[in-house]
Formats: sequence, structure tokens, C-alpha cells
Amino acid sequence: MEPVVIVGAALVRDHAVLAQQRAYPADMAGRWELPGGRVEPGETEREALRRECVEELGVEVVVHGRLGEDVPLSPGTVLRVFTATLVSASARPRAVEHSALRWVDAAGLAELDWLPADRVLVPELRRLLRTANAR
Repeated sequence: MEPVVIVGAALVRDHAVLAQQRAYPADMAGRWELPGGRVEPGETEREALRRECVEELGVEVVVHGRLGEDVPLSPGTVLRVFTATLVSASARPRAVEHSALRWVDAAGLAELDWLPADRVLVPELRRLLRTANAR
């Protein structure tokens, strides 16, 4: 049986990745995560990620390649993260469903109180940002 897939966006701009702070539920409120959400029936993972970025951030993104391995969330559910960029350089993401947004550089990644699944990806995010800085 295929797992339920939650997609996440490692949305990169100006050598930083976008993190969003949860507003709810209470046990997750105040913690940080990457934008994203559940892949709905009939959607590809990339379509789901584009839709979630419009819903959660009010911006359109271009989805690129995978970042890291699947992260188990619960039995039968995985987090699958893709790198992404904004379609428009002038676009300004906004916190539609979250309490805050923050662009975080490689040095700042360890400072955030990430949700456990997203924390697993911090080394991959750091590598991604170092690669972006080398360009």
C-alpha cells in the first residue's frame, strides 16, 4: 500500500529558506515547519505543493527536485520535501494559515524550534543553502 504523502517546500530566495510558524493545534503552536500539506486524490506531488503554497502563502512556486529522503510522520504517512522557487521575484509570501513567516539563512536554521519531522531535514537545508550561496 502506498503511503499517504505530505509534501513540503524548501522555498529558497536570496540564500535563505522560508519557514512558517504553526498557529495550531496547541501541541504544535509556536513551532516552525516548511510550507506544504497533504497530496489529495488525483493530484501529483508537485501539483499538491503548488496548490499548498497558493493556499498557505498566497504565492505561486516552481517545484524543482527532491530534498532528502522521505521522513516518516506516522504509520503509513511520510513527509516528502521538494526544493522550490517563487514564480515572481517580486512575490511576497504571507502567513495565511500560520502565525508568522521567516526567511532563514544557513546559520539561522538551528535557532528555530522546528517540528520534529522538519528538524530531521535541517542538515539537508543547510547543504541546499550552502550550494545556493556558492552560485
